[in-house]
Amino acid sequence: MQNNIRGGSPSVLVTGANGFVGRALCTELVRQGQSIREAVRSSTTPVENINTVSVGEINAETDWTAALAGIKVVIHLAGRAHIMRDNAVDPLDAFRKVNVDGSWNLALQACDAGVQRFIFISSIKVNGEGTPEGRPYTAEDKPAPFDPYGISKLEAEEALRQLADESGMELVIIRPPLVYGAGVKANFYAMMRWLERGVPLPLGAIHNKRSFVALDNLVDLIITCIDHPAAANQIFLAGDDEDLSTTELLLRMGEALAKPAKLFSVPVWILKAGAMLLGRREIAQRLCNSLQVDISKARDLLGWQPPMSVDDALKKTAADFLQKL
Repeated sequence: MQNNIRGGSPSVLVTGANGFVGRALCTELVRQGQSIREAVRSSTTPVENINTVSVGEINAETDWTAALAGIKVVIHLAGRAHIMRDNAVDPLDAFRKVNVDGSWNLALQACDAGVQRFIFISSIKVNGEGTPEGRPYTAEDKPAPFDPYGISKLEAEEALRQLADESGMELVIIRPPLVYGAGVKANFYAMMRWLERGVPLPLGAIHNKRSFVALDNLVDLIITCIDHPAAANQIFLAGDDEDLSTTELLLRMGEALAKPAKLFSVPVWILKAGAMLLGRREIAQRLCNSLQVDISKARDLLGWQPPMSVDDALKKTAADFLQKL
């Protein structure tokens, strides 16, 4: 695909532009001199780029006409995110309305608008919830989503692939694991709070291996996929160059914060049993089980290498966290 995306009218649309990944992506695209349009649900949240379109709620009825005018590449980040304790009456239906119906509606209108490439940010949860250590997920593995979020992302991928096959619009799917970086929230932020406060944690004997992806590395992969010819109609798994155990992550995050982690060892089976009793099985699974991804496909097809090391990414995350305390 030949695509001139520098200067002039915006030719790259980023949905979810005011989210965690979207803000970083848009900032980097603008820094590189690329002309973009940002799509947000509400214009009340400040965004970096002046060319912004508010589209309201994302579902099967969203009108993307104004957002798609003149656009050649869509980077679709917006969606209903994974929620640890989902209060929806029917979580799968709630995820489908946004992640499946909303994505398909955008892609259909993108086809009609002459968009050449559609980059869909999916999730490693499409592959599943965990791997045996040393046997990472690959892009070619049979999907095995477990929860409503993962199921909705797989269904969105399938709908988008069918539309791409029928229309000729190029589709790129990227499945990241947990993303961390400046501005990270949720569990990763809570971990930094525990470490910064010096809270003793019973996580000193966890020997799993988990893949993460630094925000800067994910942004770099997405930008690589904007116009790389070999990215067309491919699925890529995103990740850093190094996998960590939960214990290693805590120790190295503590170093980045200049607050050495205070860890003591509790057998994994006790941690899992306690989490089950408290109804927090998913948290124990993330803390204790392995989940590794193989990023060699992106290396081989795109010549892509994560530009930031794990330690540098942790330091950048820690510096942002400490600055905002």
